[in-house]
Amino acid sequence: MFSDPQKNIEQFGLGKGNFVADFGAGSGFYTFSAAEAVGVSGKVYAVDVQKDLLVRLKSEAVNVRHLNNIEIIWADLEHVGGTKLREKSMDAVIVANTFFQLENKDSACLEVKRILKQNGRVLFVDWSSSFGGIGPQPQNVFYEELAKKLFEKNGFKVERDISAGAQHYGIIFRK
Repeated sequence: MFSDPQKNIEQFGLGKGNFVADFGAGSGFYTFSAAEAVGVSGKVYAVDVQKDLLVRLKSEAVNVRHLNNIEIIWADLEHVGGTKLREKSMDAVIVANTFFQLENKDSACLEVKRILKQNGRVLFVDWSSSFGGIGPQPQNVFYEELAKKLFEKNGFKVERDISAGAQHYGIIFRK
């Protein structure tokens, strides 16, 4: 079974009123689940490099799901400051199925760190392998041990692993 964003968000434990950034929001599956979890007093920033996906995500949020606590940000995650979010402004960051696509993983990790409040948390979910045409090509898989090394090198601690589905791994990091 594929990774279930709602189940992963439940395991992450977002609270009402949290401010969250969803890096590589894509079609918005994690964004929508996070927006429901943080409630009307919270806010989710859907961040992606693909403008068309962001426009569709915002339209679905407002017109179909009636979620008014989602903002879209067109940004390049591979540059520190690229999200244009304020330093230490987020309670949590979601990074799902994104790092395998990035060339400059260090800068993306540093951008996560920059926008997170002290003791802020990261939900990191990615493909555990290449599955014959499903998910990343074998040379692009960003394995769990590499994710842990990258985040630890940049000042994060592993809080715990989560069950993210048969083809994915999930890690919660704390700044």
